[in-house]
Amino acid sequence: MLIAVIGEGDCPPELFALAERVGAELARRGATVICGGLGGVMLAACKGAKAAGGTTVGILPGSSPKDANPFVDIPIATGLGEARNVIVVRSARAVVAVGGAYGTLSEIAFALKFRKPVIGLQTWELFRRGEPDPGIIRVDDPATAAELACSLAAAE
Repeated sequence: MLIAVIGEGDCPPELFALAERVGAELARRGATVICGGLGGVMLAACKGAKAAGGTTVGILPGSSPKDANPFVDIPIATGLGEARNVIVVRSARAVVAVGGAYGTLSEIAFALKFRKPVIGLQTWELFRRGEPDPGIIRVDDPATAAELACSLAAAE
């Protein structure tokens, strides 16, 4: 099953470490990691998945598969820029958001619109009409994030 890992392309070391552990935990559970294929959280998740024997897919914004980070097994060059965010979340059965900038926020919004489970590690908080929106399931550790993503994806 495909599980998306989303997050900022230029992340601090603590988020890199979290994303790397998420990738490894997903691979240990038999999931294939799909992401935007570039740096930061995307690179970390792919690195972790590969270290645990997993498979990775990168949905790239540009036209060259060579732009993928070195841990992407299957690079898909879309030439779509940020619009590729829709492909990342549409392809996944569940989404794990680690940190994140505005591109991550767009992916979270698309995932929720498409009724995909979103698990969050140190990511955005959403409010609707002044009230907290429960769309992002907040967790504190990578193993819980991976376990929850896989179990919710299997239930779909």
